[in-house]
Amino acid sequence: MLTGVVAGAVFTSPAVGSILAAIRAVTQAGAAGTLLIVKNYTGDRLNFGLALERARAEGADVRMVVVGDDSAFATLKKAGRRGLCGTVLIHKVAGALAEAGASLNEIVERVTAAAKSMGTLGLSLSPCSVPGSKPTFQLADDEMELGLGIHGEAGVRRMKVLTADEAVETMLAHMTDPSNASHLPLSPGASVVLVVNNLGGLSCLELGIVAGAAVRCLESRGVRIARALVGSFMTALEMAGVSLTLLLVDEELVGLIDAKTTAMAWPNLAAGPATSRRPEVPAPKEGPAPAQSKTGAGSDAARVRLVLERVCSTLLRMQDKLNELDRAAGDGDCGHTHARAARAIEEWVRARPPPAAPAQLLSALADLLLEKMGGSSGVLYGLCLTAAARPLLDRSDLPAWADAMDAGIEAMQRYGGAAPGDRTMLDSLCAAAQALGALRNPGAQLLPVLDAAVQSAEAAAEATRHMEAGAGRASYISSAQLLQPDPGAVAAAAVLRAVLEGLRS
Repeated sequence: MLTGVVAGAVFTSPAVGSILAAIRAVTQAGAAGTLLIVKNYTGDRLNFGLALERARAEGADVRMVVVGDDSAFATLKKAGRRGLCGTVLIHKVAGALAEAGASLNEIVERVTAAAKSMGTLGLSLSPCSVPGSKPTFQLADDEMELGLGIHGEAGVRRMKVLTADEAVETMLAHMTDPSNASHLPLSPGASVVLVVNNLGGLSCLELGIVAGAAVRCLESRGVRIARALVGSFMTALEMAGVSLTLLLVDEELVGLIDAKTTAMAWPNLAAGPATSRRPEVPAPKEGPAPAQSKTGAGSDAARVRLVLERVCSTLLRMQDKLNELDRAAGDGDCGHTHARAARAIEEWVRARPPPAAPAQLLSALADLLLEKMGGSSGVLYGLCLTAAARPLLDRSDLPAWADAMDAGIEAMQRYGGAAPGDRTMLDSLCAAAQALGALRNPGAQLLPVLDAAVQSAEAAAEATRHMEAGAGRASYISSAQLLQPDPGAVAAAAVLRAVLEGLRS
C-alpha cells in the first residue's frame, strides 16, 4: 500500500525533517515520483507542504493529495473537512495504482476523484486522554458524542445513548442529509465500500454488532455494499467509539480495493511469510550542510543567552496552564509542545554559544524548532523566524527588527491560512507588530517600544477569549465551548514578555 510512513508524537504532525528524510529515502531507492497522502489538518498541511517544497528544491518529483472526508459539519469550516478513516482507502487505491504501473499524474487524478466520493462520521461513548493528560472532553455515562474527530475533539452533537441500530441509523442519516454541506450523496442502487472502524476502545463483539447494523441499514436504503471492512484502521487512543466510512465505487475501484497487498493490518491473508527479522535500509543521504555560523562572544552573547533562558523558563513554568487552555480546543498538548521547544533551546544554548549575527540566530532557532518542537506551532514559529531573518541579513538597526517582525507574520499568514481575528497566535503577534512599527520613527528607543508591543500582545491574547476560531484545530469546536483565551496567543505574548524582561535585566 505505502512505501514509507512518517510518524509524529501523539496527535502531533511529524517534523518537517522526518518527512523530508522519508521523501529522500524513497527517491534514492529509485521511485519515479512520490505522492504524499495527507489528512486535512493545519499542522499536517504545513509540515508536509514545507517538506514537499524542500524536496522539490532538491529535484524530487513530489505531489500531495489532502484528504478531507469528514461528514460531521452542516456548514463548511474555513479549514475544510477533516481527514478521517477514509484516508486509509485512499492509501489502498493509490498503492494498487502504483503497483499496477500507473503514472504519478494518473494516481493523483484517480485518488483525488475517489476522495471526493467518500464520507466518514464518528460516534463515541467516551473521550480519550493523551498520555499524562486529562480527558479531552467530558461525557456523562448516559451520553454519546456524534461527529467527533480522531484527535479527541468534541463532536457536533451530544445525545442520549442509543441502541446500535438507532445509532447507526442516526449516523447514516446525518452523513447523507442533503442539507448537510459535507454530506455524501447516496441514492438507492448506489454501490459502496463500507468501513466500520474501531476508534480504539470497542471490543470485537461490539464492533461486529455495529457492522451488522450498518449493513442492514444500508440494505434497507437499497444500497449495494460491494465490500465491508471491519477492524481498527484509524484509532483515537482508548476512545470507546466507532466511525463509518462510505466510498462510492464502480467495478474498477472495487478492483483496486481488492488488489493484493502484504500490509499486515489490511483485512486479508498475508501473501508473504512471517518473520521476526526486519530489513534495514541505509539512512538517506542528507542535503548540503548549511554554512557554519559564527558564534557570539562577549556582552552580546551573554545578552542573547539571558533572553533565551528567560523565554525557556517562562514556557516551562506555563506548561500546565497552556495544556489546560488547549484542552477546550482539542488535544490539550500546547503546553507540552512549547515545553519541548524550551528544553531543546536550553540544551542548544548549553552546548555552544549562540550565533553573533541576528539573522544567523533566528535561522538557527528556526531550524531547531522545526526539528524539535513539533505540531503546528513548531512549523509556524519556524516559518516566522526563517522569514524574519531575511531583513536582518545586512541590517540590525531598529527599523530592520520591525521589518523582520512583519516578514515573519506575513510568512505565517501565507502558509498557515490564518488572519488576525481567527483566534490564533497571530492575534498576539500582529498586535505586537503594529506597536513595533514605532521602531521606524526617528529617535525611537527599543525598550519603551517593546514594552508597548508586549502590552498590546497580552491584550490581544486576552481578547481571543471572545473570538470564534477561524483556523487551526479549534475551528472545529463550537464557539460556545471556547470560553478561555487561545493558548497559542497566550504563549506568543508570554514569549514577547520574556524577551522584554531578559533585555531589561
